Amino acid sequence: MSILWEKSETWRWLVRRTRDSKPFFLAFATLCGVVPGVIGYGVMQLTNSRNPHLEARLRENARPESLMMGKVNQERLAEYLGELQRKEDTNDRYVAALRGETLTRTPYQRIQPVPKQNAEKENNSNEKA
Repeated sequence: MSILWEKSETWRWLVRRTRDSKPFFLAFATLCGVVPGVIGYGVMQLTNSRNPHLEARLRENARPESLMMGKVNQERLAEYLGELQRKEDTNDRYVAALRGETLTRTPYQRIQPVPKQNAEKENNSNEKA
């Protein structure tokens, strides 16, 4: 920043104006946030295609692995949303995720309760002895 301060008169003017004038600071900060947001929104609208022919062509040319993963993800999401609708306990999913595991079940199978932490500690202490 010191290179900018020493060499650029524009930078020094901008720093002085934002320091001395609160309305200028707010206008400059708003401009710095709004302009990139508007540009990003415009780019997303221009590059987002809802052309059904293009989507159909892309689906036809999809690799089998991509199709399989899409189907698996759809099934998992349907299972999870079904469990939420039925207000089932889903804590074991979070415990498994923290361990780096993925739970796979047949759809609509009731979730088993999470084992107590004390039981796991006792098992570990028995194995060490």
